[in-house]
Amino acid sequence: MLRALFSRKPITKLAFDPPAPVAGREGLALVLIVRDEARHIGEWAEFHRRAGVAHVVVYDNGCTDGTVAVLRDVLGARLTVIPWNQKLRDGVTGRELHNQVLAYAHALRNFGGRFRWMSCIDADEFLVPKRADSLPHALAHLGDCASISLPWHNFGRNGHMGPPEGGVLQNYTRRAADPMSGARGVTNFKWIADATRVTAVRVHSVEVDGAAVTCNDRGRRVSLKDRFKRNFYSAEHIQLNHYYSRSEAELAAKIGRGSNQTVAADRHAARVRRNVENIEAQEVEDRCAPAFLEWLDR
Repeated sequence: MLRALFSRKPITKLAFDPPAPVAGREGLALVLIVRDEARHIGEWAEFHRRAGVAHVVVYDNGCTDGTVAVLRDVLGARLTVIPWNQKLRDGVTGRELHNQVLAYAHALRNFGGRFRWMSCIDADEFLVPKRADSLPHALAHLGDCASISLPWHNFGRNGHMGPPEGGVLQNYTRRAADPMSGARGVTNFKWIADATRVTAVRVHSVEVDGAAVTCNDRGRRVSLKDRFKRNFYSAEHIQLNHYYSRSEAELAAKIGRGSNQTVAADRHAARVRRNVENIEAQEVEDRCAPAFLEWLDR
């Protein structure tokens, strides 16, 4: 308790009572916090619409471009937008409350009961079905699993100095060869969960039914700490593509926007550049995302 009082680290975990399930709940809802993503957000929204996402809850972190307008154009009634331009601190300790975690907790508690599944991802992340025609169908075999952890498959710059024409999915097809490399900043997860069983949330994990456990996309259940072991890895049913940097120009802009937490600019820039170096050290071709769209178009 004393350590928490004197810590300067942000508060990155929030606990709460889960929402009650709504009668007839079904489908997958995505939660997204955005700031000025107009260039690519239409592709992100269209992909997930075609992949069977039922609804998107967007937290607008001070967008000044056309991000929200593009989302409304693509998603229509499937979209809920909430203003979320803030940095909050604990009134006693002064510790920053992680703004993404706040949004995720709010979404899980206030919207999660309406859906069978909920996932909180970023605008540079795509959930790609591998063996099914939609994300809900790719989740159907998981039975009683309350939380699924999906490892990042990180894509770097792919040789692009500026944004290429034709969007992200067709132009970025080389990723880090080993999703479980262990390189700091390269190996991590996002999650899909049954919100009615989530009792605590961080950016990269949830606790369910009061326990720090999760499943892979095959349904194998482990503790959260054990998901970093190689035998947990799976992308058989759903692959999480993380287009970490996109082009060099967009990477520079990403660095310039700064961290979503209060971090010195030079430290943030060094961390991001180090991550890109790790991603691009050894790459493999991966066309699963454009291949999924081509399969839908047949």
